Amino acid sequence: MTDPALTVVYDGECPFCSNYVRLMALRRSVGSVALVDARDGGPVVEDLARRGYDLNNGMVVRHGQTLYYGPDALVLLSTLSEDQGVVGRTLARLLRDPSRARLLYPVMKLGRRATLALLGRKLIAQA
Repeated sequence: MTDPALTVVYDGECPFCSNYVRLMALRRSVGSVALVDARDGGPVVEDLARRGYDLNNGMVVRHGQTLYYGPDALVLLSTLSEDQGVVGRTLARLLRDPSRARLLYPVMKLGRRATLALLGRKLIAQA
């Protein structure tokens, strides 16, 4: 079995994170995609924690041998995605620009934390 072309590690209990990952039609543009819910743990999540990635502060995308974190991950996903639907197209176009993604990312993180709190969900347990 070969490694997927793209691995996305995200918060599966965050409605924004889950919907964003679903909206980006990645499989058609990159081939195999592994979606890893950070809350499930496992070797990928443990490796990222050892490397110092805080998955409460950003998703991680592995493309080839390169890791992208936070706003850089959003830029990569938006660049690789095939525009799908009005919302998907809008998000992809908005977040393809690295400056805009870096500007919006703190607001998105705050929205994630507030939403998780309102839903009574805890942050991702760190290894």
